[in-house]
Amino acid sequence: MNDFDWAALAGMLELEGEAHSPYVQQAFEELERLVPAPRRILDIGSGPGVAACRLASVFPGAEVVAVDGAPELLALAEERARRSGVRLRTRAAAFPEGLTGLGPADLVWTGQVVHHVGDQQDALNRLAGLLAPGGVLAAVEGGLPARCLPRDPGFGRPDLQSRLDAAMAERFSRMRAELPGSVAVTEDWPGMLRAAGLTEVHSRTFLVDRPAPLDEGTRRFVRRMLERQRSIAEAVLDAGDVTTLDRLLDPADPAGVDRRPDLFLLVAKTVHFGRRPRSGAEPAGA
Repeated sequence: MNDFDWAALAGMLELEGEAHSPYVQQAFEELERLVPAPRRILDIGSGPGVAACRLASVFPGAEVVAVDGAPELLALAEERARRSGVRLRTRAAAFPEGLTGLGPADLVWTGQVVHHVGDQQDALNRLAGLLAPGGVLAAVEGGLPARCLPRDPGFGRPDLQSRLDAAMAERFSRMRAELPGSVAVTEDWPGMLRAAGLTEVHSRTFLVDRPAPLDEGTRRFVRRMLERQRSIAEAVLDAGDVTTLDRLLDPADPAGVDRRPDLFLLVAKTVHFGRRPRSGAEPAGA
């Protein structure tokens, strides 16, 4: 999983984890129903540990292990665990080739990680192979793009975010095609979990709804999100949209994202759940 310098994105990943916490909280409520008393939990692709620390808080009796390929991010996860007063172990491992030997786990959580590897079905097979009999995999993939601005922000051409969506979708498709060993697959995530040998498969979509006015942490995340989108999409946006983004990102502009009172964050995240059978056939990755 080498398409980004994840350590360089640490600050944005932490802000994203905090800003997106409402959907994570809702997903963990579903996990409490599915796995009431897990003994061992793996957060695969944990990044700086925002979700892993919440898992440790929700399931204080479990051994929670944050797994990531970037030691710098694991160091941040350890520091967050100390600040939060939760028990958290960390393990450096590349995804997905470094997963062998990490199991068994009663719960495996992975947030927006699988789409960063060429063979997504193989990655899901390996994740399913980490589960103990009866264990649950929860994989965050898909949902709806973020919205943070009025359709007409008061300057520039209206509906900027729809054009940003199109540019980011094109960049995503190009990223997928350029990954080593990229395999085209119908992204039917429930079907892919079933192909990995899991049962009781279902999907739920959870909302992050942070209305205006935003708290400062979420406002900083929105800024970082738009900065990143600008850097990725600049080459395909027209000059007028780039100018609009520059004004939105100007800290001195009263209509910029640092000051405007109507800034909000609305995004939907889909979590796909599946359980390893308690007996019978092994998951495809076991």
